[in-house]
Amino acid sequence: MIRRDYILRMIEEFIRALARINSLKQGQRWNEAAEALDDEFNRLIGTGAQAAARLSETDLLARLAQDGPTQTVRDKALLLTTLLKEAGDVATAEDRMEEGRECYLKALHMLLEVLGRDDVFECPEFVPRVESLKQALQGTPLSMRTHAMLMQHHERTGEFAKAEDELFAMLDAEPDNERLVEFGSAFYRRLLAQSDTALNDADLPRAEVEEGLKELQARRKPSG
Repeated sequence: MIRRDYILRMIEEFIRALARINSLKQGQRWNEAAEALDDEFNRLIGTGAQAAARLSETDLLARLAQDGPTQTVRDKALLLTTLLKEAGDVATAEDRMEEGRECYLKALHMLLEVLGRDDVFECPEFVPRVESLKQALQGTPLSMRTHAMLMQHHERTGEFAKAEDELFAMLDAEPDNERLVEFGSAFYRRLLAQSDTALNDADLPRAEVEEGLKELQARRKPSG
């Protein structure tokens, strides 16, 4: 009960702060919005938005675990993801494009890290969705690590066609990477164990899975 009350109170306070930030954004009061965001970042992890975007997910999660019950880290991570996305919006609106992309990318990494640690669950409405963060980063080259995280997320959530898109983004970047070819082959083999209904629902019919596996097998270099 104590943990539940703590989480509810934390989320209620955050939603009020988020409403104020969104109001400042709508009024294009960007400096005030940035200040309000920094206040929330400091309250959550003890540092401002710019510094937060440069920390690793491991460091951020460690900071989230410093205060309050350890069971609340996931909830705090979702709050942090939301703040990073909001900071990205403000930075982009002020033509600080690189800083905005840095915030969006860290938000995406944080969200994928949290979603990948537990069984699939529904995020609160205020948390940005993976697709919205991908859209915010459209046109920005993503690292192999980011594509791999996205691929694994989409596979876990049954979005197999999207997972395949991320796989081929990596293969396009490193077409001669033998480990990546094996990684992709293992992905297709896992999909072959899925039902036809699951594959069709995910816009990746069995025939396409088989074709993808054949394509990767053809990329393998002969041994010896």
